[in-house]
This record gives sequence, C-alpha cells and structure tokens, in this order.
Amino acid sequence: MARTEYYDDPDAPEPNSMVVAASAVVTDDMGRILLQRRRDNDLWALPGGGMDMADSLPGTAVREVKEETGLDVEVTGLVGTYTDPRHIIAYSDGEVRRQFNVCFRARIIGGGLGISDESTELRFVGPEELDTLPMHHTQRLRLTHYLENRDQPYLG
Repeated sequence: MARTEYYDDPDAPEPNSMVVAASAVVTDDMGRILLQRRRDNDLWALPGGGMDMADSLPGTAVREVKEETGLDVEVTGLVGTYTDPRHIIAYSDGEVRRQFNVCFRARIIGGGLGISDESTELRFVGPEELDTLPMHHTQRLRLTHYLENRDQPYLG
C-alpha cells in the first residue's frame, strides 16, 4: 500500500481517522541510530507504528521495533510527543490520517536485525549521516530533538 505524507499543504486531503502511534530512537553501542527505509514511500524513518487496543504506548514502541527490525528493545526515556495537525498521511486504500505519535528512546536488549515486509533496508546511521538521507521532515524533527539531548521532552 502506498503512502503520501503532506505537511502544511492546502491541497492535502481531509483526514478521516486519528491514529495513536509510537516510534523509537534505538541506538547501538556506538551511538548510531537505527533507521528503516520504508517500503510504502521509500523514505528513511524511525521504527514505529499504530497502537493496538491491548498495548500501552511504550509497549507499542517495543512491539513495533520488534516487528519492523527483529530487535528486542527496552524503553529508556521520552523524546517527545508529535501531534501537529498540519501533518496528514494518505494511504492508497483511502485512509487519510492524522497521527498522534509519542517518540521514545530505547536500547537493544536482544533479538537479531532483520528486514520486515514494511521496509527495504535497515541501517544504523551516525548523526553526521542523517542529513544525507531522504526523510520526511517530521522524522527529522524527532531525530533533532533526540540529538539535542533535551532536559525535557518536546511537547508538540
């Protein structure tokens, strides 16, 4: 299923759903950040996805990282909340969503790296490489906030 992201675009379609989601900044021992190249839009992104009815938000991040990367992680902190109504995501099946995303910090505790059906590539990326990768600016914002090592999470 194809995915198109809009930001502050007057031509964006009207949302027909609101999705609560979680993402995670997962780092390795060298401080590199785990990113996936999404199959649905070919952009690099943090692992993450929608919350299931039986999930907590941290549990959603843990589950999504496992499903999308094969890694077991433990949530260690909060990067921020991302609820900008100007960000619209349209899918080829007709869903047009606003997304409420909570982005966590996480560390690897097990598992093995493996590509899922949602991605075409997984890679640990050094902070100096981030600007060279095609990425939606909402993902880049989460990474910027993570790298700023803020005392307080971003609330937006």
